[in-house]
Amino acid sequence: MAYETLLTQLEDGVMTVTLNRPDKLNAFNTVMSRELIDFFHGANAMDEVRAIVVTGAGRAFCAGADMEGLKGIDPNEIRRAESTPPFDMNRRPDWQTRYAYYPSIPKPVIGMLNGATAGIGLVHALYCDLRFAADNTVFTTAFSRRGLIAEHGISWMLPRIVGHANALDLLMSARRVYSDEALRIGLVNRLYPPDQLREQTYAYARDLADFVSPSAISVIKRQLYDVPFQTLAEATIDANREMQVALKGSDFREGVASFMEKRPPRFTGK
Repeated sequence: MAYETLLTQLEDGVMTVTLNRPDKLNAFNTVMSRELIDFFHGANAMDEVRAIVVTGAGRAFCAGADMEGLKGIDPNEIRRAESTPPFDMNRRPDWQTRYAYYPSIPKPVIGMLNGATAGIGLVHALYCDLRFAADNTVFTTAFSRRGLIAEHGISWMLPRIVGHANALDLLMSARRVYSDEALRIGLVNRLYPPDQLREQTYAYARDLADFVSPSAISVIKRQLYDVPFQTLAEATIDANREMQVALKGSDFREGVASFMEKRPPRFTGK
């Protein structure tokens, strides 16, 4: 995959996509938006991709939107961008929105936040399944300080990750949040010294790629993203139905066999 604003690399079942505008602190623009959608479609089609890591080049993850591009922005362009075809037409309408390719792809997505994560950069981090960050990372929602509102579903995502009161604080004030507070309120899952972030993130991603059933991850991920729209009864009925499918699958048989034979599993995702 060759892109103007992204770098990609596949190794040991882990596909890495790097936001690659380091001179602009990986500021998000329309080209990057189009290319990320294309990347996720491509990664979804590759059976050898078992996990995805999203990170940034240089000293930032993504410092927000490209301000040069915002100067003369046309509201009609935003409307056209929001009408992007859904990543997966089979998902409920809630997950057919602009950046829903993160929760919709049936593979685990880890945000490796290597530096400043702000505005639209924070939106992308929140859409990742997990967030591992360098312990010198600074976060901000940024929007209210630009005269903007909580955009791209962050008003829904953020409270579910950090809680209602913390989300109001971060969105209304748009203040800087440092890594220790980000960990305390659940904004990130793990913190590492900058020189250990890459090693620790890939150790986790490779563990998923090597030892976890792709079919199980796919269903578990869908279950957890659908739960906010379900009752307990609906979630239980759904789980019982999926359990019947899993019990007939080759990944279940392989999981039991590899445990009994004390060997690494050879999952196929079936």
